[in-house]
Amino acid sequence: MKTAIVYYSRHHGNTKKLLDAIAQKNDVALFDVTENPPDDLSAYDRIGFASGIYYSGFQKSLLEYAQAHMPQNKQTFFIYTCGSGSGSKRYTNAITAAVGKHNAAVLGTFGCRGFDTFGPFRLVGGIAKGHPDECELKSVCTFYEGL
Repeated sequence: MKTAIVYYSRHHGNTKKLLDAIAQKNDVALFDVTENPPDDLSAYDRIGFASGIYYSGFQKSLLEYAQAHMPQNKQTFFIYTCGSGSGSKRYTNAITAAVGKHNAAVLGTFGCRGFDTFGPFRLVGGIAKGHPDECELKSVCTFYEGL
């Protein structure tokens, strides 16, 4: 199954670490949304979107890309990292709505902690130091392979 993952990963590269772990063991095409991702993803069977969490959701340019370029009737999945922890459904509300307009079937979501020095966290040296860790890298691979 041909898979593309479009992502946004800045600051500490937390999300990219997860995607690199997947790409080491699987044949996936990774596209950074800030570096001219393809306008046409219709050749892919599955399309993933991955981002750090910014103000309780996926990064804005990634959401805009998904709204504009998600092909109709594709399988999709989401991967995210955040400093405060994982498990909040609200983190994926906007991306779910963006792909839902294209009749996408959401296969699943993976979220884990990521090192965060944004805003006030910078004053204390950041939170979630050392994340994503080896266990989380293995877990994201298990998640991907189970799709």
